[in-house]
Amino acid sequence: MFSFAAFLGFDLQPGLQGIAGSVMALMALFFPSFLLIGGLLAFWSDLGRLAPMRRALLGINASVVGILLAALFQPVWQAGIRGGAEFSLALVAFVLLVSWRQPAWRVVLFCAGVGGLTLA
Repeated sequence: MFSFAAFLGFDLQPGLQGIAGSVMALMALFFPSFLLIGGLLAFWSDLGRLAPMRRALLGINASVVGILLAALFQPVWQAGIRGGAEFSLALVAFVLLVSWRQPAWRVVLFCAGVGGLTLA
């Protein structure tokens, strides 16, 4: 998401203004987390000991996973997976990453090669 924010910031105004847009988009993306960390860091260990807070954090974690899955589905799945060949390649990439624990760079190179040969 961070590189996508920088891309969108640059894409709005290409050229030298695009670099400033990229920096501003990244700052806007990171700034709220810096505020939260700065504000909650002193209280974090105390909050973690409270049972209601632990349950709330579990719910927050589940909602973040749902948001990330929705963000994956909309641009990636709907635009990138158009048929059985793309789905098969995505499934092989997933198995290589999760089950066989291959490095991401190796899986990217493999998928680029297979996609270039078979899907083009």
